[in-house]
Amino acid sequence: MTNLDERTRNRLLGVLFIGVLMAALDIAIVGPALPVIQATFGVDERAIAWVFAIYVLFNLIGTPLMAKLSDTFGRRSIYILDVALFALGSLMVALAPSFAVLLVGRAIQGFGAGGIFPVASAVIGDTFPVEKRGTALGLIGAVFGIAFLLGPIVGGVLLMFGWQWLFVINLPIAALVIALGYRLLPTRGATQRLPFDWTGMAVLSAMLAALAYGLNQIDSSAGLRGIASLSVWPFLLGALLLLPVFLAAERRAADPIIRLRLFGSRQVSLTAALAAGAGLSETAVVFIPALLVVAFGYSSSTASFMLLPMVLAMAVGSPASGRALDRIGSRAVVLAGSALIGVSLLLEALLPSSLVMFFVFSALFGLGVAVLLGASLRYIMLNEAPASERASAQGIITVFTGVGQLFGAVFIGALASSGGGGVAGYGAGFLFVGIVMLLLTAASLGLKSRGEELETVKRHAAESAVQATA
Repeated sequence: MTNLDERTRNRLLGVLFIGVLMAALDIAIVGPALPVIQATFGVDERAIAWVFAIYVLFNLIGTPLMAKLSDTFGRRSIYILDVALFALGSLMVALAPSFAVLLVGRAIQGFGAGGIFPVASAVIGDTFPVEKRGTALGLIGAVFGIAFLLGPIVGGVLLMFGWQWLFVINLPIAALVIALGYRLLPTRGATQRLPFDWTGMAVLSAMLAALAYGLNQIDSSAGLRGIASLSVWPFLLGALLLLPVFLAAERRAADPIIRLRLFGSRQVSLTAALAAGAGLSETAVVFIPALLVVAFGYSSSTASFMLLPMVLAMAVGSPASGRALDRIGSRAVVLAGSALIGVSLLLEALLPSSLVMFFVFSALFGLGVAVLLGASLRYIMLNEAPASERASAQGIITVFTGVGQLFGAVFIGALASSGGGGVAGYGAGFLFVGIVMLLLTAASLGLKSRGEELETVKRHAAESAVQATA
């Protein structure tokens, strides 16, 4: 479907942009409402944390399922389904008579949102020529920086009318996306539908749920001793035991949820590792306000505002890296992004009490995260996966990023706690992640050159043409 005219492609990109922005804004604006929600339902800090945790959990589960359904039944129907589920969850949260119903609504929101970004990325692969995919992905990736810029402002305004409006606002946006998406999104699904891999989906969901729950239950202040809790280690062990079961199920499935042969490509394996590293790094943002409080004595609100340079760098870095992908290919861009993250984290770890160095770190780190998570890794997967598996391949990026985020919260939190919650502890956490990213930077030298990437794209295009005429 790359024969669409430029005007139609731009309108389509606008629909995808609005849908992804809606989901991203929800993450950014919920934070300010948590104290009010906590007071409304009279729950404690442990319970209110599940407003985020249950969203992340069901987002992880929804991603591979929605991505696979998109490859099977077509982009339009699944993208609209995802947006509709997100809207339904938003409505349930806004009208929730109890905290339990609110959590169910957040779970439905996360489940629907799980497919929005992977399907949007796959649509770009379906409709944009290879020389323009990077730019389009970069614009979609910039949504997250924009969301974190607008989120606090939008959240603050809506909170004046009641916290429920933070979720009600999603309804007209979702209606607009569904109406425009029905007109513009491609409809073609798989030419040959094989039996759906329900076994693989069930095992993968259970494995991700056990991993997410176990990691979320770790008390980071207890360090490694937190893993010994009965609310932690049985779930982590369960996730580990389910891994070989899942791999066996995927090898037997006629149409697996995750096609393991994709990982036979060094390009895909490196990309998955980089996605996990990017997720690990992204978690550092959660701990930066606490570091600013202990290092400089700022208030929590002031510390949050000091993230603005980083967010601006993210908003600028994603579209810029997207254009670079179209010109020079992914290897150079990924090397730059991962190196920026690694170097910036090492600088902040070694000089945590320097205000000047903090702003240098913020700019470099924001650019690095934007480069990796904004466009480049998804661009690689679009090139590596055949057209019939584009969304599933995009789901791999989301799942590995989410797993990296889960582990990052545990490791950085544990290292910070081991240092007594002081500057040295946070420095140790950032140092650990920085070293991981520099190792991944070195591994990125093994990615394909621009010429090799284009050859892969041509091969997949030829294979798709043969399948279409068969």
